[in-house]
Amino acid sequence: MITVLGLDIGGANTKAVLLSTKKAEVIGFRCASKYFPIWKNPQALTDILTHLKDQFGADPLDALGVTLTAELSDAYPTKREGIHHILCCVKSAFLDVPIFVLTTDVKLLALETAKKNPLCTAAANWVATGWLVAQYLKDAVVVDVGSTSTSIIPISGGHVVARGKTDLDKLICGELVYTGSLRTNISAIVHSIPTKNGVASVSSEMFALSGDMHLALGNISEADYTSETADGRGKTLAEVYARLARVVCADTDMLTTPEIIEMAKYLYEQQISQITVGIAKTYIYTKTLTENRVPVVVTGLGKNFLARKAAEKAGVDTIVDLDHLLPKEVALATPAVGVAWMTATKLLGETPVWISQ
Repeated sequence: MITVLGLDIGGANTKAVLLSTKKAEVIGFRCASKYFPIWKNPQALTDILTHLKDQFGADPLDALGVTLTAELSDAYPTKREGIHHILCCVKSAFLDVPIFVLTTDVKLLALETAKKNPLCTAAANWVATGWLVAQYLKDAVVVDVGSTSTSIIPISGGHVVARGKTDLDKLICGELVYTGSLRTNISAIVHSIPTKNGVASVSSEMFALSGDMHLALGNISEADYTSETADGRGKTLAEVYARLARVVCADTDMLTTPEIIEMAKYLYEQQISQITVGIAKTYIYTKTLTENRVPVVVTGLGKNFLARKAAEKAGVDTIVDLDHLLPKEVALATPAVGVAWMTATKLLGETPVWISQ
């Protein structure tokens, strides 16, 4: 039996997946996640990784697969410095385990090789997601809406065919939309909101986040709202309404609950529209590469209330929930599952078949 761990080290969340294979079959996996805003204390990353490793017990690992986006955090002056620090922390937490790091060219590099070529590993977690879906669908567009951002990944002929490799390139071509389910500043979604029979400009302060909007509308639960709130207070509806009211420099004495809910509905539609633009661009591009139908596969925390809604608005052929391809837990840690599966493939010399569904 081969046991591998996949790590997706983000700026706000780090996710780990333990994947076990036997006779080229995936026979089980377990997930763990830790909210860790790396910009607050990057030196604690080794302890966070050790904590995640310990959650899986003492089973020996045959290898570790890593993908990362935390290098974008302003804790680091440059991505190069961030990647070097993160990989050093990984090495410290996983001594005597072979470590492979994912690149944007869909390759797994040994850790020391990756440290010498750091920029090709920057923000490569979307590659793991695309590769995973490509094991099932030869032509598709994957829409992964996480807590912070949305990755839109084209697949053609069973391969990831992204036009952008860096975050900058992906933002330009529409394959990255920097809006997410929890951590997006409301002022990054809209500049104004209809209210009180008029249109109010929005404060640029970080008064409320997308998680407030989605909790107010019932799209997520308090348990789903895993990140910090903008004001450091709680996640009751009363506290959510207070934060949303402040977006237009008001409070709950000035705005009624129905008025705040109407604001949230407007914000929700605008966020869907943001993602729709990216989907449409990538979908049109992918359709030029194949004569086959191109389904849109939705995953991530926002797969139903953001990815699916945006795909519907974009008018795509078919929408497939990742839950229909793999166990439902995969959707909340797709890049970590993907890099673990890729690492198992590297060790086995063939892609193990997933039978645990």
